[in-house]
Amino acid sequence: MTHASSSSAAMPVRSPREVYTAISGLVVGMFVAVLSGTVVSTSMPVIIADLGGTQSQYTWVITASLLATAVSTPIWGKLADLVDRKILVQLSLIIFTVGTVIAGFSTDTNMLIAVRVVQGIGVGGLMSLVMIAVALIISPRERGKYMGVVGGIMALGTIGGPLLGGLLTDVWGWRSNFFVGVPFAILALVLLQFTLHLPKPQRDSKVSIDYFGIVLLAVGVSTLLIWVSMGGNQFDWDSSTSIMLAVTAGVAITAFIAVEFFVKEPIVPMSLFTGRTFTLSVIASIAIGVSMFATSVFLAQYFQLARGATPTESGLMTIPMIVGQMGASIIIGQLVSRFGKWKGWMLTGSVLTTVGVSLMATLRYDTPFPLVAGYMFVLGAGLGMVMQNLTLIVQNDTSPRQLGAASSNVNFFRTIAGTIGVTVMGSLLSTSVASYMADALDGFVPTTPDEVSALEHLASGDVPKVGQLPDTIRAIVEGAYGHGIADAFIIAIPLAVISIIAIAFIKNKPLSTKNAAEQLREQAEDSAIEVAEAEVGGSMSTGTIRTAGAESSKPATGSVTVLERDDRESRS
Repeated sequence: MTHASSSSAAMPVRSPREVYTAISGLVVGMFVAVLSGTVVSTSMPVIIADLGGTQSQYTWVITASLLATAVSTPIWGKLADLVDRKILVQLSLIIFTVGTVIAGFSTDTNMLIAVRVVQGIGVGGLMSLVMIAVALIISPRERGKYMGVVGGIMALGTIGGPLLGGLLTDVWGWRSNFFVGVPFAILALVLLQFTLHLPKPQRDSKVSIDYFGIVLLAVGVSTLLIWVSMGGNQFDWDSSTSIMLAVTAGVAITAFIAVEFFVKEPIVPMSLFTGRTFTLSVIASIAIGVSMFATSVFLAQYFQLARGATPTESGLMTIPMIVGQMGASIIIGQLVSRFGKWKGWMLTGSVLTTVGVSLMATLRYDTPFPLVAGYMFVLGAGLGMVMQNLTLIVQNDTSPRQLGAASSNVNFFRTIAGTIGVTVMGSLLSTSVASYMADALDGFVPTTPDEVSALEHLASGDVPKVGQLPDTIRAIVEGAYGHGIADAFIIAIPLAVISIIAIAFIKNKPLSTKNAAEQLREQAEDSAIEVAEAEVGGSMSTGTIRTAGAESSKPATGSVTVLERDDRESRS
């Protein structure tokens, strides 16, 4: 009883102001990451067209960043269980900022793809480390009301990003998109240095990093993605290249899984999968990831290539999606904190996600915009109810010593699924658009030089500049892209149904009222008490007591001596 009371006294409850101060640098860092992605989203068709890229390269610009994020996320998360988390957050922000600035000087699409890999590595760190740091500061039960405010700031970056990106592209050109976040990144670094104070991981032995696992994970996931994205396009599925890539990916991933069972500090601890909550959350994350990444990638193409919108107009048109997602995230976060109930909201969100992607699969180039806005709002609300809560319930059900690995791996599987999903959907989109254009142009005879030039450009496979096409061909291109993008969303429907089933079977565990740092401290204190009791028990049988710092023999005088020692430990 004495120990419990003293432990409680040692941990004063933080005021909301103290919590907001502690997470201010994290919030600005997340804002930079969100802004950098959204500010470019509406400009991507213009960027690819200006750099002379193809539809395949358009997809790879997105995929390269997602791939690097996916591979690096579990690595960052595992490092957070081993080394100083504050340094890791700052390092990931620096890597991300450097990659973003270099991207603004890209001279061709291949350079842009390469630099997006650097960006992705930084994003992988920010996305996983920020959630881990928040879990160390705020308990699962209280996290919703704080994350609601954080969500509002993220909404500013998410909603304002496309609008700002479109405006910058139309006024100063697309390169300015990559420089707008630099001042915020510098501010985040300053705030992190002076406001973020996190407990350092307590390890009983020297830090051991699974370098072999890192290499196998990178090789396996990268080769798998290359095989999926280029198969049927750059090479035939039954070609020797395809077989070599498939075998390499399979061997590397199998070897990685085998290695993780035996190394001291695995990147992906296989013991996590023995827990029902973690395993089902991963399955749900895979399904949700495809829907989330697909909408972020293909909505800009839909509005600019199927509806002829400018980048600025495209940003404005995505507002219903963002309002639904961020509004649901903020409101449901507050309700979860107030009442401690999460499962009903997550089930509702998974159902809305399924309905939303089903509606998106019905889009056409002439679908009335109020209907498109309604479809986006439903899908956004569903994603907002599920995404942040998946990480929350995993953190709530995981030992704080594996907090980094568990949190980051949920994000890892969501990102890798989204990456593969976007790649497959992009491949289907390219095939569908080419098929629809061929059917529409069958028998079409160009009558003007502009029409001849436009057909030659389309035949090259480059992403078209819809606003510069003759009206006759423009209508064909818009119709093909509208129908093709809708076809791509069909892939997400069965996956969304799987997310409903997975969430339905997750154990409805009450949310803890203690943050991860408090749980780690209690575990350390409990371990110390167990060691002390074991030493006392051993010395009682021999008539002596071992004291810290020296070995001396004292006569065993009964319980009074033991109580005095316990009291000294409690005060210390």
